[in-house]
Amino acid sequence: QVQLVESGGGLVQPGGSLRLSCAASGSIFSVNAMGWYRQAPGKERELVAAISSGGKTNYADSVKDRFTISRDNAKNTVYLQMNSLKPEDTAVYYCNVEILTTTWRKLIRWGQGTQVTVSS
Repeated sequence: QVQLVESGGGLVQPGGSLRLSCAASGSIFSVNAMGWYRQAPGKERELVAAISSGGKTNYADSVKDRFTISRDNAKNTVYLQMNSLKPEDTAVYYCNVEILTTTWRKLIRWGQGTQVTVSS
């Protein structure tokens, strides 16, 4: 069994900052790619940022100069530091993790989602 727990969402004013965390726990042998997605009402879920096991990162153009993804492999945790937030960043944010379990199963797991609302 593998569990993902997200935290860090909330309400923030434009220009503010939030830091999201997603921790994987359970029967984990290793973690490959980790990433953050978001979905606003009426829109498709989109990739925000991703990071490989070796630390290579990729960002959506809309967040490239404002958000930073990072990971702590010892804690099986991925973070998303969000600065200079805009109203258009409002969405439910989901982490996504590719996992090899201790029983040698490959799993892709989604976090439960955390609401980020940017409003005056």
